[in-house]
Amino acid sequence: MKCQFCNCQNSKVLDSRASPENNSVRRRRECLGCGKRFTTYETIESTPILVIKKDGSRQPFDIMKIKKGIIKACEKRPVSLNQIDEISSSIEKEFQNAMAQEITSDEIGEKVMDKLKILDEVSYVRFASVYRQFKDITNFIKFLDEL
Repeated sequence: MKCQFCNCQNSKVLDSRASPENNSVRRRRECLGCGKRFTTYETIESTPILVIKKDGSRQPFDIMKIKKGIIKACEKRPVSLNQIDEISSSIEKEFQNAMAQEITSDEIGEKVMDKLKILDEVSYVRFASVYRQFKDITNFIKFLDEL
């Protein structure tokens, strides 16, 4: 780490602690060249994930879109906002851990359906009915029979 005062490349860490948001580490350093102290923040560099839509267009991954879809499916159901946050953040982590730079909207939809099926079957059916875009009632009934 280069000192901001004298440009010396040698410093020692005096104190480290997590930031209040737990997304970075705050380090208090002392320059070995001039003796002045300064603070640095260490964060994880994440690569942006692009979502390939059904029409072939690409857009940045947005966790809020997932949350909104889950909230809509869970409307008037005994599902807490905390549970919705857990589902959406676990889906985001799965994609980040896979190190994929591009994912399809179908992959996102399937992950959401997998999580909702475990959490609440009514919410699962609601989400699936929108996500699968059933053309008629027979396809929807066939889907329900597979449950």
